[in-house]
Amino acid sequence: MTVPLWAWLTVLGVIMAMLAIDLIAHRSAHIIGVKEAAGWSIFWVASGVTFGAIIWWLFGAEFGQQYFAGFVIEKSLAVDNVFIWAIIFTAFAVPPQFQHRVLFLGVLGALVFRGIFIAAGAALIENFSWVLYIFGAFLVFTGIQMLRHRNQNFDPEKSRTYTWFRGHVPMTDVFYEQRLLIRKGGILLATPLLAVLVLVEVTDIVFAVDSIPAIFAVTSEPFLVFTANAFAILGLRAMYFLLADLMHRFVYLKIGLAVLLVWVGVKMLLLEVFYIPTTVSLLVIASILTVSIVASLVATRGQSRRSVEVTSAGPFRMATDDELARVESVWRKSRVRTSNESGADRDRRK
Repeated sequence: MTVPLWAWLTVLGVIMAMLAIDLIAHRSAHIIGVKEAAGWSIFWVASGVTFGAIIWWLFGAEFGQQYFAGFVIEKSLAVDNVFIWAIIFTAFAVPPQFQHRVLFLGVLGALVFRGIFIAAGAALIENFSWVLYIFGAFLVFTGIQMLRHRNQNFDPEKSRTYTWFRGHVPMTDVFYEQRLLIRKGGILLATPLLAVLVLVEVTDIVFAVDSIPAIFAVTSEPFLVFTANAFAILGLRAMYFLLADLMHRFVYLKIGLAVLLVWVGVKMLLLEVFYIPTTVSLLVIASILTVSIVASLVATRGQSRRSVEVTSAGPFRMATDDELARVESVWRKSRVRTSNESGADRDRRK
């Protein structure tokens, strides 16, 4: 598959344009309801499917199927990521109207980091083809571990990332609207929203360690790996607002994702022994996800939406109007006058 430079630049331009549209549409902080989230979810899925159709038309059915297999894998694994986001937001009591800003910045970081991972993975496979077997073994191991620990709960406040952040970064315990940093008394402080953003970014990097090798199991084309990742990630924010309070109903999804990882890992390990056509891989992946989702919904039918439950809530509150008014500019450092400063020096500055 030969992809000219202009195609890469065009895709990057389209992605940036779509991000700009999303940013403009959500420039003001507001609570995103189910109806709005559903509309955006349809838009992002339609965008990803349309791009896949273009790939199919320009490069043929084989590469089109490889793109869709990668897109479905990334979308399915992202559901687990959505659940972790819901736990993080609930644990730190992040106001709903500020969550989109965190996720938007998180997606920007995810695109950058995944681009780096994909480039590194493609270079490794190009120069050391045996690394595919390491990827395959890792995916099988990860799938088995996911199955074994599917009922374990994640506690953001006890995570290493948050513990390190609190120990090394000066931080206030007050939300100052959508600000990530504030300055008080000349001291630069992080807000809880920045701590949440760091947690979201780190968890995405952890999930990328699974999803990137999984996509390389169905296609070795860097262009398809990147675009499948990008179009799947662009819709994660809408997916979160649509599914966050329904995650309790996906009781068998972890099992489905674990089986999916084992499947793509085995496929990668058998690469030189037995070739599994992309069409078969796509059907198997779709079947695994369909069975796990349908079985989950049937088993939990009658249950309504509810928030994710956590053991404790972070001791954070919203800033009052008086506190917001007293916040200094982040970019301007206030000069503290010393007692031995001469009046002449002060007069010269005036």
